[in-house]
Amino acid sequence: MQKNITLRLTPSQAVDADFIQTIAAEQLGISVSHIYGFFVEKESIDARSKQQVWINKTIRVYVDEPFTERPQHIIHFPSVNAATKKVIIVGAGPAGLFAALTLIEKGIQPIILERGKAVRERRRDLAILNKEGIVNSDSNYCFGEGGAGTYSDGKLYTRSTKRGNVNKILQLFVQFGADEKILYQSHPHIGTNKLPHIITAMRQQIEAAGGACYFEKRVVDFIIDNHQIKGVRTADSTLWEADAVILATGHSARDIFHLLFEKKIAIEAKPFALGVRVEHPQALIDAIQYHCPLPKANSHTTNRDPYLPPAAYSLVEQVNGRGVFSFCMCPGGIIAPAATSPNELVVNGWSPSKRNNHYANSGMVVQVNEADAFEWFKQHKKWITAQPTFSLSSSALYNLKHPLILLYFQQWVEQQAYTAGGGGFVAPAQRLVDFVQHKTSDSLPNCSYIPGLRAVGLAEVLPHFIHQSLQQGFQNFGKKMKGYFTNEAVVVATESRTSSPVRIPRDVNTLQHPQVNNLYPCGEGAGYAGGIVSAAIDGELIANTIAQKWGV
Repeated sequence: MQKNITLRLTPSQAVDADFIQTIAAEQLGISVSHIYGFFVEKESIDARSKQQVWINKTIRVYVDEPFTERPQHIIHFPSVNAATKKVIIVGAGPAGLFAALTLIEKGIQPIILERGKAVRERRRDLAILNKEGIVNSDSNYCFGEGGAGTYSDGKLYTRSTKRGNVNKILQLFVQFGADEKILYQSHPHIGTNKLPHIITAMRQQIEAAGGACYFEKRVVDFIIDNHQIKGVRTADSTLWEADAVILATGHSARDIFHLLFEKKIAIEAKPFALGVRVEHPQALIDAIQYHCPLPKANSHTTNRDPYLPPAAYSLVEQVNGRGVFSFCMCPGGIIAPAATSPNELVVNGWSPSKRNNHYANSGMVVQVNEADAFEWFKQHKKWITAQPTFSLSSSALYNLKHPLILLYFQQWVEQQAYTAGGGGFVAPAQRLVDFVQHKTSDSLPNCSYIPGLRAVGLAEVLPHFIHQSLQQGFQNFGKKMKGYFTNEAVVVATESRTSSPVRIPRDVNTLQHPQVNNLYPCGEGAGYAGGIVSAAIDGELIANTIAQKWGV
């Protein structure tokens, strides 16, 4: 007989299998000798009490029957070498990889074209970016095998549970090498150090089944005939033909948005969020969240229970009707340069699997919409009309909703940040209290950001409404988390790639672009996902839709 029971445990009890079996036996009213084993179904941390942090576990207990390990749902992928249908997937991020795996399940051959490099070669470009301040526009934190997901910390929680099978996504990650803990933790996380091996294993499976993945193949044109896509052309002049094309390029492929615009294929401006990264000592966040003693100033010694993981936080506030919120919080993490072009500064965050860095960082961002961008345009029309990809006169822009207006806004802020940092991807920064009090910091604390920081008043970098919203937001967050509002924390500009500033429309039923048959916008870059799991879900959704259309 198998029984599911929920236990409330201290952190040390939660890792003691013998104690768990004893408590489970008491709850079931049986002798512990009747329990043959258990595995964890769900696990979460409850830190609301100031006296004790609790671990809630739901376990499946085997009573008077042989114990078997957690069932593994292994998917076997058939060969598609002889497939009669072929789909080109532009982009090897989570959306593209999971679309490819699903197509193979359905007997369709996927051909992935990735502008960046494979993981091993990609690491070299990241090292050059961090140490020498040189960015490869096709191989960086956003572009390359696995896309931005490979170096985005590996957080696997999502609110997209109604759009697809989250459990299947997590099971596949485990199948390709992730720890099975992600199947039951409330906030599953893989770690940037482990993701490259998992992503590589996925690609190797795709190739072993007869699919293909080509690197350093940047798409520069779509081949369209009579409103139907026939294939794509890459920068090396190669023509790639297929029965359908999935566009899964990620949120930073600006050249694809420009290509769509130039070819008069409909795209839309999409609201997104922009702001900064804020970094605290991890020991301080532990003390705030777990109600343990505060560390000494400038100390990295944490006083949290040794059986607890580094603490995280999630914050949201309305400031003058505008959302200000934390984004991609990385306990024990690192701030990284995530630019995709020279002379533009973007920062992002990630954590290794053990989350054992001395710092905790999070994006802290503000909602941005089209009205904000058009107000900004009135002040910077000389800059925007000077862009080589801008094709409308300023007078025409006032009468039209330009689909790239939020992209231009994003780009301008990133250029402001690069200039303020002084080049080489040194980031402009300010201590947190100084940021709120309009004071340029005399010095900056140690920080995980390898290219380095420069003390700058960030009011010079950020648009006024974003700077003002963040100032009020930080003060309010300090009231929610006592100790958060401190000059031990540093604010680093700019966090601007939270999601795509462009949406590529698709028909609600067929999921095709409304103007181009067999062109399927997909994932974060198309505006239909926000993170690894939701992008993977969207990739599966598109692949299943194609298979259903073809009756396979």
